[in-house]
Amino acid sequence: MIENGTPKSSKEAPPLRVEAVRKSFGAQKVLNGISLEAAKGETVAVLGKSGTGKSVLLKLMIGLQQPDSGSIRVHGEELRGLRREELNEVRRKMGFLFQNAALYDSLTVEENVVFPLERNSGLPKGNKKKRARELLAAVGMDESLNKLPGEISGGMQKRVGLARALALEPDILLCDEPTAGLDPITAAEIDALILKMQKERRMTSIVVTHDLPSARTISDRLALMRDGQIVVEGTFEELEGSKDKFVREFLNRGS
Repeated sequence: MIENGTPKSSKEAPPLRVEAVRKSFGAQKVLNGISLEAAKGETVAVLGKSGTGKSVLLKLMIGLQQPDSGSIRVHGEELRGLRREELNEVRRKMGFLFQNAALYDSLTVEENVVFPLERNSGLPKGNKKKRARELLAAVGMDESLNKLPGEISGGMQKRVGLARALALEPDILLCDEPTAGLDPITAAEIDALILKMQKERRMTSIVVTHDLPSARTISDRLALMRDGQIVVEGTFEELEGSKDKFVREFLNRGS
């Protein structure tokens, strides 16, 4: 178990590394020197109370926002200071599953998955549709190709969102509350689907979640945030053994 968010040493640079990152919005300090890394094929769940900066951390990792200070490296490449074209090239290696799936309402299920392929791949049109249908079949949505997002359930939208996140064959997957708003059965299905994709593709993943059972199921390691910092990280069993009052209270409330 790692106390106070000190990264592990490693001979090989991890696919994703955050070091001493700070981020404020006006007078509000959101991230206060946070450090976190994820190894190849590892899933790290980031937990914490609302307002601790978990979603902001994801936005910084994908370059949607810029840190005030510190370093964010993707495959060893520093994101700060990259031109838009360079940043877009890095983003092609990353998939992002938004909290509410963020599908385009006017596009069908199939068109939503084809969309990133149209913008960022050189595949022939027929191959783009083929790949989209393969991904939708993998997440159990191959019978809903022509439906609009408003015609399918929240859990089904999350499945389509995951298929879209995987369209460009990323080796890093970022998930923002993948089970939020879902009933326990559907949430368990999404967890199983993420595990299946991880096993098949061996991606590096960061999953922000309030869902402690989900985090325990899908993650190799958990990182608990408080006041814009990682206060402790380790396996679920290691966190259960912590004597820190905040850690114990958080785990007991989530169980």
